[in-house]
Amino acid sequence: MTYLPSAFLMHPSSSLHDTGWGHPEHQGRLRSLASALAGDMPALQGSVEPVRPEEVGEDALLRVHTPEHVALVRSAVTEATATGCPVELDPDTRVSAASWDAALGSVAAAITAARGVAQGRWANAFVATRPPGHHASAERAMGFCLFNSVAVTARWLQAEGLAERVLIIDWDVHHGNGTQDVFWEDPTVFYLSLHQFPYWPGTGSADERGAGRGAGWTLNVPVALHTSRAEYLSLYHDSLDVAFTTARPDAVLVSAGFDCLAGDPLGGLLLEPDDLHTMTRALTDRANHVVACLEGGYEPSRTARAALSVVRALAGLGPLRETSGELTSP
Repeated sequence: MTYLPSAFLMHPSSSLHDTGWGHPEHQGRLRSLASALAGDMPALQGSVEPVRPEEVGEDALLRVHTPEHVALVRSAVTEATATGCPVELDPDTRVSAASWDAALGSVAAAITAARGVAQGRWANAFVATRPPGHHASAERAMGFCLFNSVAVTARWLQAEGLAERVLIIDWDVHHGNGTQDVFWEDPTVFYLSLHQFPYWPGTGSADERGAGRGAGWTLNVPVALHTSRAEYLSLYHDSLDVAFTTARPDAVLVSAGFDCLAGDPLGGLLLEPDDLHTMTRALTDRANHVVACLEGGYEPSRTARAALSVVRALAGLGPLRETSGELTSP
């Protein structure tokens, strides 16, 4: 059997999206992640292939987003470029001169990864998307998110005939209301979200299950504040069984938010980086064609460790260990 490496993708513009250092979703998030990956490169060599994303056009966004929404984001970025100052789309969501290239580049990176995995170039992939996307609906940016990279990628896979049924798994601490809205009545895209509840944005109760032909194709798993790691993992494994049984997916996309970690300033859950390794291995044990895309995670060093744990799990490598505060490979 031919061995396939995992892929790691990060569009070069993503680190230039400038919300200001006082904003939770700041540039240091990707810098920390890239540094952690570089530090583990001896162990990753031969198992993880760095890949430069291909480019995509604005038409890719229109598979999910309205022309009015796309035009609004472009106009705000043009204003930020002219003034040299960030422009607020809402109190949480800002753009800078680099934000259009970062957001479209993140979509391009996710599509590049999904194409390569579907066509058998890589076994799976991790995409360091920034800005995040799962709160962006068809017609609105919110919660730091401009375009919904995972939703656009799901629609792209279907349009290109590379997947009929897609499973989206979202373990960000916040409910992915934008993703849920996009696929609410769709019986071809199963959306599974585990998230702190009650919490912002206020959606994601267990009785939200989809509508019309999509009834039963949304599964929300509300998780209480300070739920134990063991209980969270039990909920996760049980919900995976339901999702895979219902969806029988051709492709699996992950909204990989790391604000579910203990100590994140915007969350109240208790997971550790090793738990994310376990969760990712549970996916790769069940399915090929897994592509994970970065969402939240606002303690940069913890986010970097968890992201690296996911990358290692995708590549079939063991979890990271810590010795005297330093990360080491087993």
